[in-house]
Amino acid sequence: MEHMTILTRELTPFEHLVAGLLCDGLSNSAIARETAHTEKVVENTVSRMSKALGVKSAPDINIRVLIALAYRAHFGDKAFDKLNVACGHMVLGPNGEQVCSRHIE
Repeated sequence: MEHMTILTRELTPFEHLVAGLLCDGLSNSAIARETAHTEKVVENTVSRMSKALGVKSAPDINIRVLIALAYRAHFGDKAFDKLNVACGHMVLGPNGEQVCSRHIE
């Protein structure tokens, strides 16, 4: 199986925070309120994340959806926890508990 690199660089802690909120379905204005930043800061962060995740913009493409998909593919499906949707990467953990093999703590 060939290994695929998604990230062109490591994400900053703030980019991880914004990506997580984006995966939760929040708008830029809601993310700005949640993080106590301006919408412009959030917009710039989303733009930087798209480059870091190798997501390209196009007129008929929702870049936020592609960022969320790329982020989930690389870092796991924690957003599903809030929706009570079973993660597709569940495995039996070392203590017998069900854990997502892709979650990063």
